[in-house]
Amino acid sequence: MAAQLGSFESLSQRSVMPQPPRAWIWTRKVHAKTVTLGLSAEKAQQMKSAIANYRALEAIIHEMREITQNLILRTPEIPEKARQEKRPKPALS
Repeated sequence: MAAQLGSFESLSQRSVMPQPPRAWIWTRKVHAKTVTLGLSAEKAQQMKSAIANYRALEAIIHEMREITQNLILRTPEIPEKARQEKRPKPALS
């Protein structure tokens, strides 16, 4: 997974859709508002690649989160008394 994380050159969210004739639009949310921007075919292809990378990254993060949560929940808790170092009692004189 760590090797996969370093392989992303670009990241972006949301979607790129064709807008006839020969135009593309990129739609995303900014501060709870939908924002749309027109793109050239070249920029649309770059954005599609960035979006695919972002989705792959989200899948890796989801998998890492699941593994972490499972490890934490499967590890038995050690009672406080067991964690404390046992000290010998002082000898009575």
